[in-house]
This record gives sequence, structure tokens and C-alpha cells, in this order.
Amino acid sequence: MMRKHTRLIGWIAALLVILAFCQLGRWQLQRMHEKEALLAQQVPARAQSLTLRQAQTAPPQLRWVEDRGRFLPGTILLDNQTREGRAGIKVYQPFQSDDGAQVLVDLGWLPMPPDRVVPSITPRTGHTAISGLLAPPPATGLALGPALSPVPQAGVWLASRMPPDDMARALSLPPGSLAVRVLRLDPALPGGYARDLELLPNTLPPSRHLGYAVQWFGLALTVLVVALVLEFRRHRRRRGTPRR
Repeated sequence: MMRKHTRLIGWIAALLVILAFCQLGRWQLQRMHEKEALLAQQVPARAQSLTLRQAQTAPPQLRWVEDRGRFLPGTILLDNQTREGRAGIKVYQPFQSDDGAQVLVDLGWLPMPPDRVVPSITPRTGHTAISGLLAPPPATGLALGPALSPVPQAGVWLASRMPPDDMARALSLPPGSLAVRVLRLDPALPGGYARDLELLPNTLPPSRHLGYAVQWFGLALTVLVVALVLEFRRHRRRRGTPRR
């Protein structure tokens, strides 16, 4: 009886591990397809420029925006963003178009010093014209701890991730006023910090997700093969054991 229970527990454990590995493989494939779809939009995105409000109300895909408005007070610094192998932060400031649409504008990247003292940020002010790519924000790590924390500089928040409602609250904006997408400011425009329109910054390309998916599915297959081999050997031992 004890052997039967041990065998059952072993198979349940093996099946749970196989299921977990398959789920991780499926998640990696899903991330691969999402990023492939995002990259496929890059070329047509510049074909037609829209106002910020038009882009935000259109179906959620890459949109090239050209509009006028003013920058609002407050700054979000997204932590753990790499550029050319260096760790740093991305600087975001809210912008409101002349017709009232609001968005976080990606002003570029700054290096984070080894002592982790946040560099001084000079917010942009005044009425201006902007252009750029309305796109998803950069990928962030695990959701550990608070999303935003204040820094000594007034009106500046350090973020580990970018929940729209949390950012709106920190920036004293109405709930729901900030969308999930951000405006990647055109690098040709003056001002701001080091920036580009790379669609997959600080994250893995689709090919890497495919590689990881293959690894997870391979591990699932390995566990299944090991479980079947152990079961086959158990049956052989039973057949070879003489009855008393």
C-alpha cells in the first residue's frame, strides 16, 4: 500500500512540474508573439501623424503623434533602465495637449550614479510643439514593493513600474487621466536626454523568448521521459520478482 501511495505522489508531482514548465513555455511564446506584432507596426506608424487625442482614441497600436500643448508639473523617473550596458533611469513628464489630452512623455535616459543619488532634474515648462511615437512603456521587473517613492527633489518620484492610476495620483492628476501608453519623444527634437525610438529597450527580443520557450518545453519533456522510464523499470522489477 505504501508503494502505491509513493507512486501516486510521484506521478502527481511530475505532472505538476510538467504543467508548470508548459505554462512557462506558453508564456514565453505569448511574449514572443506580442513583441513580433509590436515590431511589425514600426514601419507604418510614421505613415500618418495624428493628434494626441486621435492617437489615444484609435485602436491601441503604435501611432505617430504631432501636437501642441504644455508640460505639466511633476516628474517620474523609471528605475532599472539600461542603455549601452549602463544602468540608469528614464525621465517622464506629463504633457497636456491644447485639446486636453494627457500623456507621459519619455524625455530620455540618464545614468544612475553608483551611490544611487538621483541626479537633479530640470522639468520642462511652457507651451511647445511635440512629436513622437505613442507606444507601450518599457518593460519593468517583478512587482515588488511600492510602485513609486518620493525623492528629495520636489515633485520628482522614483518608480519601479508604471501603474497609470498610481502615477496620476503622484502627479496630482485626475484618476484615469493617464493611459498605459507613453509618448516616446522624437530624438530629433531639442532638449531632453539621451533617447531613441527603439521599440524593445531594456527587454528581450522575440528570438530570445522563443529560445526560452523551447527550453521550458524541453524540461517538461525531460520530466515526462524520466517519469516513464522509472515506471517502466518498476514494472520490470515486479515481473522479475518471484512470487512466494
